[in-house]
Amino acid sequence: MAAAFVRLHRLSKSFGPVAAVDNLSFEVAKGEALTLLGPSGCGKTTTLRMIAGLEMPDAGEISFDGVPVLSVEAGINVPPERRKIGMVFQSYAIWPHMTVAQNVAFPLKVRRVPASECQRRVRDALAMIGLGGLEDRPATRLSGGQQQRVALARALIHEPALLLLDEPLSNLDVKLREQMRVELRLLQARLGLSLVYVTHDQTEALSLSDRIALLNQGRIEQVGTPRDLYERPETRFVRDFLGKSVILAGIVRGAAHGRVAVAMACAAESVIECPAPAGPAPSIGAAVEVSLRPEAVRIARGDECASVATLDGTVEAVLYQGERSECDVRLGTERVLVYAPPDIALHAGDKVALALAKDAAQVWPK
Repeated sequence: MAAAFVRLHRLSKSFGPVAAVDNLSFEVAKGEALTLLGPSGCGKTTTLRMIAGLEMPDAGEISFDGVPVLSVEAGINVPPERRKIGMVFQSYAIWPHMTVAQNVAFPLKVRRVPASECQRRVRDALAMIGLGGLEDRPATRLSGGQQQRVALARALIHEPALLLLDEPLSNLDVKLREQMRVELRLLQARLGLSLVYVTHDQTEALSLSDRIALLNQGRIEQVGTPRDLYERPETRFVRDFLGKSVILAGIVRGAAHGRVAVAMACAAESVIECPAPAGPAPSIGAAVEVSLRPEAVRIARGDECASVATLDGTVEAVLYQGERSECDVRLGTERVLVYAPPDIALHAGDKVALALAKDAAQVWPK
């Protein structure tokens, strides 16, 4: 990773007896998009507001490009307007009594930028986000998507070193949210912005981020690339929060050379080999869980059942999703979610054989 541009060190903030942020430390590289992901109340927005200077922590330090902007211990607290940040709020905070141009130009007026320079930069900013020609439109005549773009242009117009976004797409409809995800990612890459993005939406986090910091009760559970967190979760919380999982019970039958052999509880004669978990190898006879993502479990076609290891099951329910079907399959006393491609027609009561992708499983102590 490139050198840290934003650095948080042992940041803490409590509201009464509740620790909203608890000894939090992480870094954001120059030009990196980092997402703070987690459930409601995990400390995402509080962390973002402390980076912006809108919330005072109880302890800790924040630095931009090696220069402290906050240190509780040293008594440093640079005000928000001097931190060279842009911020987009969930509500957009568009002023209804102003035109589009007046909304976007406001940060420049506060900084006493000459009027001619203001006009040029407003025009360029609106063209960049696809609202060229709407300078004189009243803010009340904008759609939700247009308001979001105006808020983004206003955050970018004074050329911040860091862009902070607090669930900026949550008020948009599904299709517009998908479109804005792509546009925001392209814009961030084109401008080379350092970006901290707050969301509870997993799809946004996976698609917009270079790295994700998954928070739980004010602490970081795991930081890494979207692929790292999705395919190699380090804790049960990460595994269960991000995406869906197929969880199967098993008993360890052997462990050697970085591999663990597990006899599946749903089919005792079926033994699968998995990469060994980090830390001490599980002991022989230990009860464990084997977890896979649903896309790592496929319906084996009839001509391959003899050549791959499979688990036999019965389809309980089929939910048609267009590009795939979500199948609830019973394996003995267990039920699992499996994705089936559109060319395989399944119905409740069908017998199926499930093939597990090699090396896609993780072993967890029970």
